[in-house]
Amino acid sequence: MNFIDEFRDKNTILALKKAIEEKLTQDINIMEICGGHTHSIMKYALPSILPKQINFIHGPGCPVCVMPRNRIDTAIKLASMQDVIFCTLGDLLRVPGSSMSLLDLRAKGADVRALYSPLDVLRIALQNPAKKVIFFAIGFETTTPMSALLLQKVIEQKIENVFFHINHIVVPAPIEAIMSDENVKIDAFLGPSHVSVITGYHIYEPLAEKFRTPIVVSGFEPVDIMESVFNIVLQMNAKSAKVHNQYKRAVSYEGNVKAQNLVKYYFEPCDFEFRGLGLIKKGGLKLKDEFAKYDASKQFDCEVVSKNENKACICGQILRGLAKPYDCKVFGKACTPKSPIGSCMVSGEGACAAYYKYSKVN
Repeated sequence: MNFIDEFRDKNTILALKKAIEEKLTQDINIMEICGGHTHSIMKYALPSILPKQINFIHGPGCPVCVMPRNRIDTAIKLASMQDVIFCTLGDLLRVPGSSMSLLDLRAKGADVRALYSPLDVLRIALQNPAKKVIFFAIGFETTTPMSALLLQKVIEQKIENVFFHINHIVVPAPIEAIMSDENVKIDAFLGPSHVSVITGYHIYEPLAEKFRTPIVVSGFEPVDIMESVFNIVLQMNAKSAKVHNQYKRAVSYEGNVKAQNLVKYYFEPCDFEFRGLGLIKKGGLKLKDEFAKYDASKQFDCEVVSKNENKACICGQILRGLAKPYDCKVFGKACTPKSPIGSCMVSGEGACAAYYKYSKVN
């Protein structure tokens, strides 16, 4: 099987379109949790292929997008310290803080580096023993095992100059927060398949049962998404609310247990503030107290006072499923990928970035 061409096959997509049209009996609001799904939906123009009764709503599955401003300000404060090498992912460099971005800070002379792999931190730390190397750890369950592995390697190699600015978050908690908001009308979810490779798809079962909402763990190719929509249509017709694993070629019920155990060894749940969603109980992860010597929040002054978000930006509403990029007055005008006002335009997974890239607005 060709794992790309067969999942982009025009005839298969059109056959699924016909099947959906034949079975569709009602309007369905589907939230794709992950920004990767948003980009595929827009890239392959699925809203124009599917019946108008299928409405895609964009969710909080972009980790860069949901980082609140105070977390960015904390990163900037840490990166501004003397003798620090601050390491992070490329998308985070351009997210606006209260007064600047990490990219702006680098332009002023700070040693801020974008990494391809978290394990690059090991090389940087060993080459710079007199420097404090701080790693901005970010992401959902997909990337948390990499941070755990990095910490394991740091401890094994007895490297004393590496610290972690932890910003890891989990998927189920923001879904529950969204579904508990009476202003949001979601009939079904597309679950992120890369997260589910790690966690397994069983993590969504309590949510599907509690909110009587179908959740389909979907791949990112257009055929994957069309198959997932078809399953949702069938579940809605049957008044069913189950977790369906469309991405069987990579996702299992139990997930990657070895990776889960690695994360559990180093991390524990904590409350976490999401941009647009507010403080979510057990929405994030933090290092356990026994690893406090590696925790930047325990070793350095991380107190910041952050300014309010730009009033023109509606990223918070987009992340809660209450608005779409087209609803924003500055979208594609004052806010573009070259001059982003909000995080949803900065990140490669952001909904605004997807709409700008694949829609005729530029």
